[in-house]
Amino acid sequence: MRLLLDLHPDSYPLEGFRKRQLLEWVFVQGAGSFEAMTNLPADLRATLGEEYALNPFREIETVRSTDGSVKYLFTLHDGRQMEAVYMPYLDRRTICVSTMVGCPAKCAFCATGAMGFGRNLTPGEIVGQVLAVAGGEGIAPRELRNLVFMGMGEPLLNYDHTMLAARILLHPQALGMSKRRVTLSTVGLPKGIRRLAAEDDLGIKLAISLHAPDEETRQRIIPTGHRNSIVEIMAAAREYQATTGRRVTFEYSMLRGVNDQLWQARELAGLLRGLVSHVNLIPMNPWDGSGFESSTEAEIQAFYDELEARGVDVSVRRSRGKDAGAACGQLALKRPDAVTGSAASA
Repeated sequence: MRLLLDLHPDSYPLEGFRKRQLLEWVFVQGAGSFEAMTNLPADLRATLGEEYALNPFREIETVRSTDGSVKYLFTLHDGRQMEAVYMPYLDRRTICVSTMVGCPAKCAFCATGAMGFGRNLTPGEIVGQVLAVAGGEGIAPRELRNLVFMGMGEPLLNYDHTMLAARILLHPQALGMSKRRVTLSTVGLPKGIRRLAAEDDLGIKLAISLHAPDEETRQRIIPTGHRNSIVEIMAAAREYQATTGRRVTFEYSMLRGVNDQLWQARELAGLLRGLVSHVNLIPMNPWDGSGFESSTEAEIQAFYDELEARGVDVSVRRSRGKDAGAACGQLALKRPDAVTGSAASA
């Protein structure tokens, strides 16, 4: 049985008025079943239910933080697990979605990296996170206006499925998101960055998780980093900007005594010279067994000041949901078979 959400809206079954009704139920009303689509004929609902599945998830668990953010743990139909995070702010509602079960990048400070790699998510399993979170929060799906592909997984290694999911999110008859409010975060894959730049009809934003300005440090905290040098990543970022005209964001997790030295701030500023960019300094969200700790407030401020003094556009992105285990992978990591799904499917 095929997952309906895996389809681009233009490829949905039915035609004309009935197709518009179906899209309305799925993406505007957030219907959880075909039976709920009461203005569709009963026989049509039955036929759709025989041919398509609507819900990508077998089970959904939530952990709520005192700051209002919510961690969602999804169990897929094969027993594997992945996560999304809902973050409400005064002026917007943001969702961070996953593109994989686990992650092959193996960033040493990241809980998802410790899980290993399970599999790619399908487009519908990515988009389904948005619909499920909206339902869990009691809001209409289109009230989630900001989205980041920044959860579990490397989006550019699940390129085709992530791009189709993005097109569904942006489609005016689906979730109708603004391309200016959708961001793809990558560990820095030059071929994927160039491929993304060529997606003329997409226009979503790019964030590169650099985390260090020197090869020695970067390869220490990103063991797979040797496959793409910083020089190659920065060249791809400059080509991306030349092609698209869009600013590039650089994510930088602050790890005490590892990548937070002032000489590293100066080296980072040098890398960014001539590039229209923004740096997000991110205090590490700690998790048991990581072997790292976050830089102190004073160390983060000193790093910030060093960048700002050299003309770098920089901000500090405060972590949300620490009491809910909101760093990607923290909940799934506690489940021994989250990646393989073997326990749930045995």
